[in-house]
Amino acid sequence: MLSLVLVIVSSYIIGSIPFGIIVSKRFRGFDIRTKGSGNMGSTNAFRVLGWKLGLLVQVLDLSKGLGAVLLASFFFSGLPFHNATPFQDVTVFRLIAGAAAVMGHVFTIFAGFRGGKGISTAAGMLIGVAPVEVAVAAGIFLVVVLLSGYVSLGSIIAAIMLPTTMFLRQNAFDAQITGYHTLIVFAIALAVFLIYTHRSNIKRLLAKRENRFDHLRLFRSASR
Repeated sequence: MLSLVLVIVSSYIIGSIPFGIIVSKRFRGFDIRTKGSGNMGSTNAFRVLGWKLGLLVQVLDLSKGLGAVLLASFFFSGLPFHNATPFQDVTVFRLIAGAAAVMGHVFTIFAGFRGGKGISTAAGMLIGVAPVEVAVAAGIFLVVVLLSGYVSLGSIIAAIMLPTTMFLRQNAFDAQITGYHTLIVFAIALAVFLIYTHRSNIKRLLAKRENRFDHLRLFRSASR
């Protein structure tokens, strides 16, 4: 139990590291929360800091989820409860640590519990658990962003596509996914949480007031 508590607390703290704020203050001399959407995540970082620093923030946020999973692997010594899932005990341990990192990113202790949306940190956590599904979701994210210019819309659809891809692989393409029934429940719960963190973006999208990255759109000239 002690190792599990230690990993959960450590993963939450890792997830809480406000890289968006750190990078903006270090390289631009201001708090990113005072610019753009007021969010410290990578989307606002791309908008406010430019693509180079935005990419840096995204990679660092992704590394928080991956780092939590690696930390859990290092400290794993068994589960303090019965594992009723088809997963190996260490996989359950990693998922718990990754989920704690995502919560830390969204509700960071270092910034008044107001953090980012959690997409990048969740992706980092899932790379080691469901790499095929993450790759598909990432591809769809890029397509949506390139067609629409809305990063938030791409993030929302990517979150939905994670459990959807898992379902299609298992049921339409007969892929054998270890622990499928447990993993898809986890993926659906994670998708619902990530969509919830984007609720303000959804309102702006419906009102056609969401910020758009026009320079990313492939067909922007045809839509004018």
